[in-house]
Amino acid sequence: MAAKKGQGVKERLLGTVVPVGALRGEKSTGVGEFLDLIEFAKLCTKMEIGLIQILPVNDTGNFSAPYFALTAFALHPLYLRIGDMPEASAFRADIADIKARFDRENRFPYEKILRAKMDLLRKIYQANRDEIVKKTEKTGSLAAFIQKNPWVKEYAVYRRLKEANEEKSWQEWDARGQVTAEDIEALWNDKAHYGEHLFWVWIQEALDKQFSVAAKAVSDLGIILEGDIPILMNEDSCDVWAHREFFDLNLSAGAPPDMYSPDGQNWGFPLHDWNVQSGDNYSWWKNRLKVAEKYYGAYRIDHVLGFFRIWASRRGDNSAALGRYVPYLPVTAEDLEALNFDQGRIRWISYPHIPTGEVWDSLRNNGGGPFKESEIAFEAEKVFTAALDRIGGEELWLFKETIKGEKDIEALGLHPAARSYLLKAWSNRILMEYEKDRYSPVWYYRDSRAYASLSDKERQELETLLEKKRVDSEQIWEEEGKRLLTMLSRASSMLPCAEDLGAVPDCVPRVLAELNILGLRVIRWFREWDREGQPYIPFDAYPELSVCSGSVHDSSTLREWWDKEADQELFSGFIGVPSLPRVYNPGTAKIILQKTAAASSRFKVFPIQDLLHLSNTREWWAEDPASERINVPGTNNEFNWTYRLPVPIKEIEKDGDLIKAVQELAAICRGKAAKASNTNKGKK
Repeated sequence: MAAKKGQGVKERLLGTVVPVGALRGEKSTGVGEFLDLIEFAKLCTKMEIGLIQILPVNDTGNFSAPYFALTAFALHPLYLRIGDMPEASAFRADIADIKARFDRENRFPYEKILRAKMDLLRKIYQANRDEIVKKTEKTGSLAAFIQKNPWVKEYAVYRRLKEANEEKSWQEWDARGQVTAEDIEALWNDKAHYGEHLFWVWIQEALDKQFSVAAKAVSDLGIILEGDIPILMNEDSCDVWAHREFFDLNLSAGAPPDMYSPDGQNWGFPLHDWNVQSGDNYSWWKNRLKVAEKYYGAYRIDHVLGFFRIWASRRGDNSAALGRYVPYLPVTAEDLEALNFDQGRIRWISYPHIPTGEVWDSLRNNGGGPFKESEIAFEAEKVFTAALDRIGGEELWLFKETIKGEKDIEALGLHPAARSYLLKAWSNRILMEYEKDRYSPVWYYRDSRAYASLSDKERQELETLLEKKRVDSEQIWEEEGKRLLTMLSRASSMLPCAEDLGAVPDCVPRVLAELNILGLRVIRWFREWDREGQPYIPFDAYPELSVCSGSVHDSSTLREWWDKEADQELFSGFIGVPSLPRVYNPGTAKIILQKTAAASSRFKVFPIQDLLHLSNTREWWAEDPASERINVPGTNNEFNWTYRLPVPIKEIEKDGDLIKAVQELAAICRGKAAKASNTNKGKK
C-alpha cells in the first residue's frame, strides 16, 4: 500500500487537493464517498498527477467542519457508499431516492444528506440485525474488527450517549460525563444497549473496508494518498471524554492576532498535556498514526507550530487577544523588581486602568445617534456599578475582581457601546498575570496606555527583558518540537508534511529540515514581509523539503485571489510576465501554475479548483469565483466545507485540453527534478 512507501518518496511530484465530499462519482449519493477516490485516481493517472491530498475524514457529527471531529479514529458515515454494503440489496429504491434528491445540488447540503443516510442505515440495520449480531461471535468479521480496533468500543458508547443526550456536549450530560476506562467497558457490555453500540461498530467496519479498498486502488495506480491529521481535538469528542488525562481543559488553543484576525483566533480546543502523554509513551498519538497508516502514504500535520508552542487563551475569554504561548518562560515579579518596578508600578502595567471620561465618551460616540445627557449618565452609572472599582479619589478605575475575562464583561448586560469599550479596555495592558507573580506580554502591549507612559529607559529595559524571555523560550520550543515530531516521524512509515503557516519561530524550519519533514509554501504568502515592497521569494529559492501551493482550503482560489485580492502588477513582475491578463482566464491560469510548478519544492500541490481553471470549458468555472471556496475562516454557515466538483468525474475525463494542460504541469515538475538530480551528480 502507499503507506509503505511514503517516507521513501524523493522525486518531485504534481499533486492535487480535493475533499472527499467534493467528488462526483458515478455511484455517489449526493456527496463524494470513499470509493469515488478510485474513479478520481484514474483521472489523476491520465493527468500524470502523483499525489492526492484529502481533508480530514473523521466523524464530525452534525457539524460539517472536518477539523471539529468527534473522534480521532472513527471515519465519517457521510463517506459510506451504502449501495455497496451486502445488507443493502433490498434498499435500492431508498438509495436511488437519496441520489435523486441531492445529486444535482451545486454544493452538498451536509445535514440533510447525513440525516438521510443515517436514517437509511438504521433502517438497513434493523432489517439485518440478527445476521449482523452473528458477526460479533468469535469467528465473525465484526468480532475481528473490534479486536483490531479497540477504540471502537469507546466511540460506540460515546455516540450512543451523545444521541441519548440530544447531541449535547459530554460536559452537559446529566450522567456519564465523567468516566473511567472501567466505566466505558461496563457501558459497552450493558446488554440493554448492546444493539445500539453494535450499530456504530457495523458502520465503522463498512467504512474501513471501503476506504481500505479505495486506498489500495489509489496506491496500485502509483499515486500517494495524503491524509490530514489535525493536531488538536474538539473538546466535545470521544477522545477528550474518554481520555481526559491526556488533555488540558483549563486553556483554549488558537492563534495569535494577525492582519486577518486582529483579535486572534480562539478555537475552543483543549491543549495536549504533553507531560502526561509522555508518561504513557504517547500511546494515543501512536495509535492514531497506526490507524491512519492503513490508508495513507503521507499525511499533513495541521498547525505543526503547535508541537513547538501553542497560543492559549483563558476559558474566560472569547477572543485570543490576551492569549500567551505555552510553553513560555514567564516574566516574574522578581524580574520586574530588578528593573525597579515596585508593586504599584507592576499593577499599572499589568492591569487596565480606565479613566472616567473614556467611559462617558464611549457612550457619547456610540454610533447609534445622540444620547441625551441624562441617558448617558444612566448608562455610565451602570458601567461603574457593575464593572469597575474606583482607585481612591482618582478619576481612574480598575475592573472588579469578580471580572475574570471577556465572558464576564459580556454577561453584565451593559449598553453595546459600553460593552465594546470595556472589551477593548480589558486588553489594554503590557503584561497579563496568568498566575500569581507570573506574567506574559500582551500581543499589542506597545499600543497600551501603560507602555505610552513609560520613560525611554523603562521601555528599553522592559524590551530587553521581553526579548530575552522570547529567545530563551524559543530554545524550549525547539527542544519540545524536536522531541514530539521525532516521535511522530518514527511512529509510522508515512511521509509527514507540515502546515507551518503563521508566525513561525526560527527554530521550526531547522527542526523540520533535520527530520526531513516537508513544510508548506503558499506563493501569495511566501514573501519577504520585512523588506520594502514585501517582494515575493523566487521559486528557485523554495526549499526542496517543501510543498508548494497556490491556495489552500481556508483561502480564496487562485482565480478569486487574482481577480479580487492580488497586487497584479507586483506579481506579474515577479514571475516575469508583465503582460499577464488582468482578468483570470485559462491563459492566466496556465502561466501562473506553470511558473509555480517549476518551484524547487518536492511537491507542487494545487486544489482541484485551481486545476479546473486550466480548462476552456466554461462549465467547469463558477460564475462567482467566491462560490468555489471550500471554507471562509471566521464564518459558520451551510456554505463552508460543502464544495463539490462542478460536474461528474467522467465528464472531466472527456476534457482532453485540460488533461493535456495538467500533464504539462507534471512534466515541468519532473523536468525540475531531473535538472536538480544532474546538478547534484555533478557536484559529487
